[in-house]
Amino acid sequence: MRWYGFGFNAFGQIYLNEKLIKGECSDGADELKVISPTELARDECCVKTVCQIRASWSRRASLHLDGDSCVCLAGFLSASNESSGVSVKDTRGCKDASISESYLTLAFPDRIECWDVQKEENTPSWSMEITPESSGPSLDLPLVPGGYIATKPPFYRSLSPHLKAKSLALSAGHAILLSESGAVYTWGLGSHGQLGHGGLSSEEEPRTVEALWGMPMSGVATGGWHSVCISDGGDLYVWGWNESGQLGLPSRGLRKAPQQQRSPQAGARCQDPDPCTSLTEEPPEGEKQEEVFISIQAFPALLDITPSCEIKTVSCGSRHTAAVTTTGDLYTWGWGNYGQLGQRSLTSSDEPQRVEFFREQQLSVVDVVCGAWNTFVAVVKEVA
Repeated sequence: MRWYGFGFNAFGQIYLNEKLIKGECSDGADELKVISPTELARDECCVKTVCQIRASWSRRASLHLDGDSCVCLAGFLSASNESSGVSVKDTRGCKDASISESYLTLAFPDRIECWDVQKEENTPSWSMEITPESSGPSLDLPLVPGGYIATKPPFYRSLSPHLKAKSLALSAGHAILLSESGAVYTWGLGSHGQLGHGGLSSEEEPRTVEALWGMPMSGVATGGWHSVCISDGGDLYVWGWNESGQLGLPSRGLRKAPQQQRSPQAGARCQDPDPCTSLTEEPPEGEKQEEVFISIQAFPALLDITPSCEIKTVSCGSRHTAAVTTTGDLYTWGWGNYGQLGQRSLTSSDEPQRVEFFREQQLSVVDVVCGAWNTFVAVVKEVA
């Protein structure tokens, strides 16, 4: 398996060269904006194959799981893993990892550690022991036995055992949880409809997304102000802020002049029949009245991707979204100012578009991980 990256590269998260090291890049330099998928170089700190990627705005964590597992960092203050306190040896034996702008979280079989990557400390800022009695079934970060690890102190947050959490996605302001039964819960800030409850109110505790009730989901993801989930059948549901087209719905910012006539529900089929499920923007006087732009989608909407396909996995950046199909294709949409859509341009899009690069290279996409302004993709060679 090989990994590619594209998008924001100001700190060498995708690749590092002398201009970046010396700080000589201008805002428009190719080194800052990687518009074409670029294969990640093998980590100098570890010769093992990269199995997983975790990304934040300025950093990338590569998790090597073959044999003696470890984590290698790239990006701001960590080009060689020597300018932050945590070193490769501190990560050996970890089974999972997550990265934010301030902390690297490591999951070991017997403990959880949070390291402050902005300080040169030789010990973790926080740790929690995991006893055999409390370990239970295997969980992926940020989930841990009894709760989850937040991106800032206090790190440990408890969750009700009645939720039976299977996976959890965190943004800076809200969370989306998937239960073992396929139910979806959200909480946190709701100012852009990102909780999917039909309004803009915040929620302090996990609340069921009622519009999805009865439709089991298999995966969840969260962006800066939007949320996405995948149904058991491979359908994609989206809600929240659509300012940059990150929901794949018509966005005024990207459609200054109507390109085609649409019905109010074009591109999405809302689960709730109430016409007020979306906060729409009326077209200015003189424009065709058939065109309706969606600023905030406060209820989940079923996103149609053309041609029809089943979604296998999805990831969200701050204002862009990327999805992998069961046939190995990658689709991206949303904000593309740093090339994070992989379309070999700096253009944004409010319609899912296939990234043709991987087809041209006869590569099948198996996973995708979005940083805030960039995208990382795992591929394998297509079988003839």
